[in-house]
Amino acid sequence: MLKPASYGFRSNDRSILTLDSIGWQLINNPEYAFDGTLRPDTGHVIFQYTLSGRGFIEVEGQRYPLPAGTGFMVKVPSQHNYYYVEQEEPWEVIWLNMRGEEANRICDLIVAREGPVIRREADSPVIAEFWTMLNGIAEGTLTDKYQLSVRVYEWMMSMLRTSREPGTELSASTSTIVDKAKRYMKEHYAQPLTLETIAAHCGINKHYLCRLFQKSERTSPLAYLRDRRVEAAVRLLRTTEWPVQEIGKRCGFDSPSYFGKVFREYMAMTPLEYRQKKLEFPYDAIYYE
Repeated sequence: MLKPASYGFRSNDRSILTLDSIGWQLINNPEYAFDGTLRPDTGHVIFQYTLSGRGFIEVEGQRYPLPAGTGFMVKVPSQHNYYYVEQEEPWEVIWLNMRGEEANRICDLIVAREGPVIRREADSPVIAEFWTMLNGIAEGTLTDKYQLSVRVYEWMMSMLRTSREPGTELSASTSTIVDKAKRYMKEHYAQPLTLETIAAHCGINKHYLCRLFQKSERTSPLAYLRDRRVEAAVRLLRTTEWPVQEIGKRCGFDSPSYFGKVFREYMAMTPLEYRQKKLEFPYDAIYYE
């Protein structure tokens, strides 16, 4: 059974994103503190997340509490200091320590979007993937540096993907609903879908669907559907000889004029012009996702 522990990896390879250490820890020592300007392990990116209890982090002179469900991502060296203040409950945390230029680059992107404190629900995909990695390492099935590099990179991409703005963390249930809606629209874009039919397929009302979709994708369900329809139209214009009007109909556009209007908004030309300009625009498929 998985229990609090830490694991370190040593490699001189700086050409790839690597995992330096990973762990699950209970902190109850008031001397626990790390100053990002004094640490010897330079060139690292550290992610730490609170499971229970509370710690604190100071970033450029500003102090932030770190209760359950919050964490931080910092580079070493940088102006930060995280620490534990003695209290009734220990500070229970999980953490990742990563190295490599790509880790630093992605860290900058995440912090620029979210600020000093990162918020994720305990059942979010990002935290769930952490536990999967830690379990594999604890069992000895995930120790190869290249496998670890792939897994950590995927984890950071998942963190970046959900780093829309402060307060937009997604639970596993929210991700499931949004993914179900997206899959339904991809498979049925040719049909006359409405917000009501998409929401009914997901078992929720249309207003809740719009809120979840905006939070996850920063767009509306119908805008997402329109992207899929234009993608399909581009593909059919290049891979079939069907008339333009027929393609618009097969892609879910209710009238030729509306199809032409939307297509011009995306491609700055008519469907027929795109079909004819194969040399200037040699793509058989274009994706807006």
